[in-house]
Amino acid sequence: MTDIHLLGAQDIRRLATALDVSPTKKWGQNFVIDPNTVRRIVEQAHVGPQDVVVEIGPGLGSLTLALLERAASVVAVEIDPRLAEQLPLTVSEFAPMQAANMTVLNEDALTITSLPSAPTKLVANLPYNVSVPVVLHMLEMFPTIDEVLVMVQLEVADRLAANPGSKIYGVPSVKASWYGEVTKAGNVGRNVFWPAPNVDSGLVRIVRRETPGDEILRQRVFAIVDSAFGQRRKTLRTALGAALGTPARVDEILTIAGIDSSLRGEQIGLADFVAIARAAVQVQ
Repeated sequence: MTDIHLLGAQDIRRLATALDVSPTKKWGQNFVIDPNTVRRIVEQAHVGPQDVVVEIGPGLGSLTLALLERAASVVAVEIDPRLAEQLPLTVSEFAPMQAANMTVLNEDALTITSLPSAPTKLVANLPYNVSVPVVLHMLEMFPTIDEVLVMVQLEVADRLAANPGSKIYGVPSVKASWYGEVTKAGNVGRNVFWPAPNVDSGLVRIVRRETPGDEILRQRVFAIVDSAFGQRRKTLRTALGAALGTPARVDEILTIAGIDSSLRGEQIGLADFVAIARAAVQVQ
């Protein structure tokens, strides 16, 4: 839409100066200064005119404006009170026709349990230190989210999308796969941010699918996953003791689940962890 002006480097610096905002390490802030990048993210996220998008950490509004070009509405969750107060003013200046389509919540995304509208998509530029917990929390809390596209530190993106057998496959990989199919959606260079971070970024997509079971099963599976990777180099027979008990009980559970006790956690997938959790219920 021609009435939306996306933020460039000059706009970002002007807004930051006016607010006396310096990107903080505390909240991992790096502001996107390249309009092409935010348009690419929205395109990759498959945002359409029917979507209610929840954006975590909108910052100065670079991605928010690009989302408002395509979405029915945007719910922006911003923990920094100064940025949360400024965002509606920025949208009114740069996208006046879409200003009514945005809601800003000055809250912590890790504790949020309700939103004014049921979101269909989660799209965000997430700081590395909270990226995985935020994604998992939002998927757990809001089952109406059918697709996620987030920009995270490249190492985090690779871990989320890793498959069994990979050295970087771990807890985030398994837990994210509980909710849907996880894939990398591309890399993002450092020069599109201000300030430029000292790491590259990557895009991760999660397409929601039906989960393997209910909330009780999810909690059991996640506890087993935490145990399996808590002692990553140990075999399942040893590593699962924290979650399942004695070696004899672990052996019995793994036998019922049809899983070799000499394997390590990094060698099995979500379906195997689910099988272990279901078998554990049978063994008292």
